[in-house]
Amino acid sequence: MRILTMLALLFCMLPLAHSKAELVPVSVYGKLENKSMFAVSPTGEFVAYRQTDSENDLVLVMRADDGEIVGGVNVSDVNPNTLYFVDEDKLVMVVTQNKRILGYKGRHEVSYAVGFNLNNSKLFQLLSLGSSELTAGQTNLGRVLGMSEDKKFAFMPAYDNEGNYNLYRARVDKRSRPRLHKRGTFDTIDFFVGENDELIARERFNSQFKKHTIESYLSGKWEVVFSEETDYITTGFVGITPDKKSLVMSKTGSNGLRSYYSLSLVDGKITERLFSREDKTVERAITDVNRIIYGVEYSGFKPTYEFFDDKLNARMRGIATALPQFTTRIVDYTDNWDNIVFHADGTDNAGSYLMYKSGALSLLAKTRPDIIADGIASVTISEYEARDGLIIPTLLTYPKKIEAKNLPAIMMPHGGPESYDKMGFDYLAQYFANRGYLVIQPQFRGSTGFGAEHTLLGRGEWGRKMQDDLTDGVNHLVSKGIVDPSKVCIVGASYGGYAALAGAVFTPDLYKCVISINGVSDLPEMMRFSRMEYGKRHWVIALWDDRMSGGDFDKDLLEQISPINHVEKVKARVLLIHGEYDEVVPWQQSDDIYDELREADKDVTFVKLSKGDHYLSSAENRMKAMEAIEAFMSEHK
Repeated sequence: MRILTMLALLFCMLPLAHSKAELVPVSVYGKLENKSMFAVSPTGEFVAYRQTDSENDLVLVMRADDGEIVGGVNVSDVNPNTLYFVDEDKLVMVVTQNKRILGYKGRHEVSYAVGFNLNNSKLFQLLSLGSSELTAGQTNLGRVLGMSEDKKFAFMPAYDNEGNYNLYRARVDKRSRPRLHKRGTFDTIDFFVGENDELIARERFNSQFKKHTIESYLSGKWEVVFSEETDYITTGFVGITPDKKSLVMSKTGSNGLRSYYSLSLVDGKITERLFSREDKTVERAITDVNRIIYGVEYSGFKPTYEFFDDKLNARMRGIATALPQFTTRIVDYTDNWDNIVFHADGTDNAGSYLMYKSGALSLLAKTRPDIIADGIASVTISEYEARDGLIIPTLLTYPKKIEAKNLPAIMMPHGGPESYDKMGFDYLAQYFANRGYLVIQPQFRGSTGFGAEHTLLGRGEWGRKMQDDLTDGVNHLVSKGIVDPSKVCIVGASYGGYAALAGAVFTPDLYKCVISINGVSDLPEMMRFSRMEYGKRHWVIALWDDRMSGGDFDKDLLEQISPINHVEKVKARVLLIHGEYDEVVPWQQSDDIYDELREADKDVTFVKLSKGDHYLSSAENRMKAMEAIEAFMSEHK
């Protein structure tokens, strides 16, 4: 009852819709979320979050009960990705920066962990290369694998000068020199810490010999308890069981869905499935800071949860029942689960953070306060049948207060491609819907979240059946009279950017305009870049080969399905947007096809985002991208 009462209050706090849908300025969609990255302290007394606006970029700490700000720090120079509490007055932030590294060519995405002590309001790096023992040039110093029992140290892995991946202890209250906790090997990739800060296991992957192993240290010496030969890792180890005697492993089960099992560190036995459903795969593990598993989140357009604790399962069912019109995701929680932070968005809600405490829900903040309820389009779940009979789950975002008949449409395939769209406020989809377009987000073959078979059907189908699925989605909605076939555009980022360009060259009469954001245009060149970046024997190369060509690398095939080799077929206007510092898909992928399109006398615009990354994560570049899209779409109309 208290949850329902608080829900009614939340609705009262939403802006009222007007009689006619309003055109929301593009600048509103181009903004980063005003408030994000919420975390709750161990006792539930404090909440931390990131606040971003045109003037400030801050991490603030407030009392959960009354909203009083008790501390804060400017984070504009560090740009955190995540944050969490270590104890009541200490925070850890994981940050990523694109920078040059002395002695190494080019620019690199470098992650590291930053501590924030509320007692002195200072930021400091937890694990740095100031120690002569740590090798220079490391780009991933942001991994925190757990905290010491006294909460004074974070356990963090790093490479030493001999090439071994070791586990170190770093102070979380002040800058200090890291201390070696346990030595690893050159092919160690992970560590697991148990009781009394003792190491209980490590994970290794030798790409040369294609061997993936787990070694237990429960007996005081290393013993192999799991081993498999594989080109790249297919079995994941995501955490520790509450008794700290087993690891939780993620693997595709006999039902074709990814499930969680436990691997005994005593004898290597794999138990029956801990978490599994016949209709959904496991999306992620729900863990604490020391990687103890509480439960899992299942895949799907809307997340569902399952926990070891039956009382917690009942609590989550109650909250889901109280918020049926929202897509509600767990963001953070105290170890006893008495305090839970949720992110909720959906009908008339562009995103809110809610706190569950003492049986009630309260509003912490709205993520996009500038968007009123009338500016939020409805998202519905649909499906259609591809030409070979495969069912394609789909999200449709309809423009408000416009009859669903002969609508202009945006085909918007997701990135990955082994990923999927989720119900919620998608700023790009909402922008297009606000401009009067129906937005189509198909979960084409190769997408995850809808079973292993659906994913595997996409292997080796870039530019072929994966592309046909998009075409079939447009044709289905045209046949229903919902979409005007003369007014369809295709927009995508990353793999979605590839699909947009592939649509321009392989179905040139289907799309009237094309927008590719950080997209791939030349697959052989992308493979060459990956080999230079990782080395030809790296597991990433095997993974890309598997996804692009089905595991049998064929340069001729990759040439055939590369949009850059077919620019003469393009009829649509094309907008290319790419970040200068994109470390996933190099900006030259857009620059090269831009040159080819210009030489072929095609209508093309290229916007190169200064210092931009793969994810449009900076406020300035997000805004530039949206303004370029607005100008492009205005000309299209």
